[in-house]
Amino acid sequence: MTFEEALAALEAHIEPGRAEQMATYHKQSRVVLGISNGVINDLTKAWRQQLTLAERVTLADNLWQSDIFEARIAAGKLLTQSRIKDDGPVWDLLQSWVAEFDSWAIADHACSAIGKRLVAAPDRLDQVEGWTQSDHMWTRRAALVATLPWAKLPNPKPADDATRLRILGWAAVYVPDRNWFIQKAIAWWLRDLSKHAPQLSQEFLAEHGAAMKPFARKEAAKYLTAAR
Repeated sequence: MTFEEALAALEAHIEPGRAEQMATYHKQSRVVLGISNGVINDLTKAWRQQLTLAERVTLADNLWQSDIFEARIAAGKLLTQSRIKDDGPVWDLLQSWVAEFDSWAIADHACSAIGKRLVAAPDRLDQVEGWTQSDHMWTRRAALVATLPWAKLPNPKPADDATRLRILGWAAVYVPDRNWFIQKAIAWWLRDLSKHAPQLSQEFLAEHGAAMKPFARKEAAKYLTAAR
């Protein structure tokens, strides 16, 4: 499948009037076609089944380079898969996108794909740790969003427990950052973690909660409060 064919498939599902609403909601200056997330899910699922891995990497790269809102989301979805043999090219492409993140929706879909590759090869966390020192806010945020799989683990192994503590250390460094998206990412990690390891979330909030923005502290404790 060529990029032109993929774009035509996306454009066939444009909903009149939707693009303007989406552009406003997502604060986009790039082209927005006006396509629902469900449609993109269905298309990329079919493409994953039809294309070889090399073809998917090429198509994902072309979709991303188009800088069309839905195409970038489709690029991330196209590479979101738990088991990929010889996934080096996928990892290389995904991490090349991080410096271009500028929108939460696009970043979150790409981070979902990145998270799968991190779980497949946890040693890549050494590279992700470097993101925490970036001057680019979206790169720093990606370090937490892409590692959410460790917050969601119901039965972690000892190595996973160590990884959780490592990532919580990154979150602690982020606490003084007053950026809304950074605070939200901290809260998101703690909120998801609290479902499976409430004591870790409680300990983090006891030490750092007072320095977090009120909305983030409240969000982080959402399920802790509900359990009381």
